[in-house]
Amino acid sequence: MRSTTSRGGRANAVWVATVCYGGFVFDPAYVAPETIRPLRREEYDRLVEQGLFDDERLELLRGALVTMSPQGSPHAAVIRLLTHLLVPVLHGRALVQIQCPLAVSDDSEPEPDVAVLEPADDGYASGHPHTAHLVIEVADSSLATDRAIKSELYASAGVPEYWIVNLAEQVVEVHRVPGAAGYQQVTRRDRSATLHVHAFPDVALHVADFLPEIG
Repeated sequence: MRSTTSRGGRANAVWVATVCYGGFVFDPAYVAPETIRPLRREEYDRLVEQGLFDDERLELLRGALVTMSPQGSPHAAVIRLLTHLLVPVLHGRALVQIQCPLAVSDDSEPEPDVAVLEPADDGYASGHPHTAHLVIEVADSSLATDRAIKSELYASAGVPEYWIVNLAEQVVEVHRVPGAAGYQQVTRRDRSATLHVHAFPDVALHVADFLPEIG
């Protein structure tokens, strides 16, 4: 089993293994935190290249392998709609990637639902991008992780704008002004709002066009 833990207000990911010996279950709480060695991103990438995780959907977050939840139909619908809206208006100016790796730090490689990147002639074949103009996560069961761990990761990677499409509350949480402690500005916009992409001010998205009513 893999898990994450939080200490002192900072989300730290760890490897957790459950091992049984004659009915005894190993409890990671008995392991000193300083003795836990997180997985490095370069190590994770080598394991991926070797095909070790071909049958799993994982992200590397703070040194831990975190399983990505299966997508419900509303989650998938938002991704499709955002792709439909963003790709035409950013053609030739930016590269829109969908659920692909973002190498944000030495111990983290999340796969955001949508990321708007600086163009690259090789499509980043030589290495995963390290930052983006805009990152969008669609959140249902992942909301706590998207707000805490991923928000800090994207801010530290210099991503100027991060949107969380909050399906349960039918709002988009817009994060701007990245800093060492995360984003300094967070606003909530409902389905009646229009959002302008910070890096491309002429690109305006009506929230209702990509966030369908649920319920």
